[in-house]
Amino acid sequence: MKKIEAIIKPFKLDEVKDALHEVGIQGITVTEAKGFGRQKGHTELYRGAEYVVDFLPKMKIEVVLDDALVERAIEAIRQAAATGRIGDGKIFVTNIEEVVRIRTGERGLDAI
Repeated sequence: MKKIEAIIKPFKLDEVKDALHEVGIQGITVTEAKGFGRQKGHTELYRGAEYVVDFLPKMKIEVVLDDALVERAIEAIRQAAATGRIGDGKIFVTNIEEVVRIRTGERGLDAI
């Protein structure tokens, strides 16, 4: 099993969710996040004062899935989240040792 964490632009969330659903992903976790990478933020003017906005709004999507679906899920996220501009985000893939469903005690793929 693998865990995919994707950091994307907020306005791309619905497109990514729909793309993952088409691949067969049933459950995702979404968290509002703030951060920056190469994008480095930007400068804004507020009431005549200039200030730097270096933590930009992002969405973090987490999905745990069977190894067989990983490449399709990565490609679905990549295509749905891409705008072609800096700040489109990142996708991280890590190994998951075990999953346990709290309600039933099911383990592994049955718990996903």
